[in-house]
Amino acid sequence: MMHTRETAIPQSSYPLRIAALMMLSLALLFTAGPVRAETVKMIPADFSALAEKSSPSVVNIRTEKTVNGGGRVSRHFQMDPNDPMNEFFERFFGDQRQREFKQRSLGSGFIVDPSGYIVTNNHVVENTTEIKVILKDGQEYDATIAGRDPSTDLALIKIEADEELPALELGDTQDVKVGQWVMAIGNPFGLGHTVTTGIVSAKGRVLGSGPYDDYIQTDTSINPGNSGGPLLDLEGRVIGINTAIIQGGQGLGFAIPVKLAAGIIAQLKEDGNVTRGWLGVSIQEIEGDVVKYYGLSGAKGVMIMEAFKGDPAEKAGIKAKDIILSIDGKKVESMKDLTGIVASQKVGDKVKVTFLRNGKEKTVKVKIAKREDRRTAGAKGMGSGDSDLGIDIAAISPEMAKRFNLSDTQGVLVTGVKPRSKGSQIGLVHGDIIKEVNHTPIRSEDDYFEVLDDIEEGEQVDMLIIRRGRGYALVRFTK
Repeated sequence: MMHTRETAIPQSSYPLRIAALMMLSLALLFTAGPVRAETVKMIPADFSALAEKSSPSVVNIRTEKTVNGGGRVSRHFQMDPNDPMNEFFERFFGDQRQREFKQRSLGSGFIVDPSGYIVTNNHVVENTTEIKVILKDGQEYDATIAGRDPSTDLALIKIEADEELPALELGDTQDVKVGQWVMAIGNPFGLGHTVTTGIVSAKGRVLGSGPYDDYIQTDTSINPGNSGGPLLDLEGRVIGINTAIIQGGQGLGFAIPVKLAAGIIAQLKEDGNVTRGWLGVSIQEIEGDVVKYYGLSGAKGVMIMEAFKGDPAEKAGIKAKDIILSIDGKKVESMKDLTGIVASQKVGDKVKVTFLRNGKEKTVKVKIAKREDRRTAGAKGMGSGDSDLGIDIAAISPEMAKRFNLSDTQGVLVTGVKPRSKGSQIGLVHGDIIKEVNHTPIRSEDDYFEVLDDIEEGEQVDMLIIRRGRGYALVRFTK
């Protein structure tokens, strides 16, 4: 049996042992080198300095527009078709023009140039007859539209002031990190200058509002009236333009990133409009069964569905089923990447397009053409953009007719309606089929655009549509 022996340490030696341990600790500290500690910035003490510095550059915008009320489409879609009063209303009121009335709305914006240029959302100032800008100190100015870009929901307006105005600096969205602190300043619900804070919740969000979706998502409180106001970093630089909320999605706000907005703002200031590059292709993501079918495991890029005849890509030799990997060395890993890179190119630029064909990489030079708004998103049922009504349309292919259970393929299908657009206001919804415009049959996208182009501003438009489950109805509006 083993015994352990404990040796008693005299109490008088404790101070000597403690002193030795301290000396040893100090020696290790100085010989081991500096000790690095990762620090995480928590909530700032307050945001008052940032708010005080930035608020004078943020403006409230009040607009007025003339709209038509009580269109016939609302009666067709909301009244009981078996109601005996329908005939009465149609007999006495059916042919009357819609009554016009003044609609007032509120928004926000921020000064981007001391000479009086102000950035806001397109939907804040679109189709307005009067725009008023109110500064934080209460000064009020009439504003004019310098330029609009419906595709990204951006607009630039101008006021004439007697002095230089405080302008905000545009930041760099590339430096924005998920989780960083941000501040929004705006005019929610018409309450005047209001400051809210939160964090960046996500980047690169796609909401389906257009081909250039690339939103910053934030939990900063954003409400109606905040549209067009700035999303700021803690240095007071604009990293986004607040533009969207999701109905019922409490705590979710979305902002257009500065990396997209900066070039557009510059073009609107210089030319009053935006010119984008055009490659001339219909594309799709590489995912699901497509990966297996073409043996593309691990491949990243965008597949060409069609290279439109006579357009830049086709002229350079790019064909259907080619997979675009990069443009001028910039990686293309999604449709959003391709659309953004090409759109940012100047008309006439020659870019190097690298693509995969039958497992082999090829590179060709493509001369960028001008993108026309009505060709937005390409063909093959993806829809053509209509910047006037804010809707996307597509010809009805046999596949689409089967998908939507359509017995009639004559007409064009509404594949998307932008929130707060004119198309939304007059009652159009996804899935409507446009059959006639002013009694002219619509058989293709070209028919639709040709008829609308021939209608003068201020003229009445009668649009005959079919809505699934409801039948024929008339949408009446003023162009």
